[in-house]
Amino acid sequence: MEAKEKLQRVLEEFNRLHGSEARARVLKLEGDEVILEFEGSFCATCGLYDYFDDIKWEAMGFGLGLEPVEVLEAEEDDFEHGRYVVKYKLSKKPVIALSSKD
Repeated sequence: MEAKEKLQRVLEEFNRLHGSEARARVLKLEGDEVILEFEGSFCATCGLYDYFDDIKWEAMGFGLGLEPVEVLEAEEDDFEHGRYVVKYKLSKKPVIALSSKD
């Protein structure tokens, strides 16, 4: 499965889990740069940036390394609704470091 297909599956899973609060979609995938748009009401008790990190954790399950780099756009209206565009760096093999206490 190539990166584009894995990324689509990552977003499907994210939207399945968080769709009542926030939905994500790809705006751009070029080289190792991914631009995602998040839109929704977002849970007020959760940290906004937790949504951006959740994509990273979902991606690991599909064999992708996806690291949030920068929030490019942020829009909020008066009705607790927002839209955020976030840039990510993509790597095909995530690195997971496990500490050893020998």
